[in-house]
Amino acid sequence: MSKITEKSNIVWSKIQCPYCDMAKRLLQSKEITYEERMIGDGWTREQLLESVPNARSVPQIFLDGKLIGGYDQLKQHFENIEKEKNANT
Repeated sequence: MSKITEKSNIVWSKIQCPYCDMAKRLLQSKEITYEERMIGDGWTREQLLESVPNARSVPQIFLDGKLIGGYDQLKQHFENIEKEKNANT
């Protein structure tokens, strides 16, 4: 298993997961490249829990090596960035 570094963008997901699909579309809309780690397709739940011990669901998203959380947290992350950008202009 490749290590998560400060440059890692990773989406832990599973097949037929609507929130996983929404998270991946959001990242693509922001032109952020990422590695997808699909549970059941080369990755196991145990490997997910090694990376995110308290994970109860997917997606689990890392940006720049930092755990963001699930889709709702990812969406909030980008909203916060936008607010900061607007406050600084």
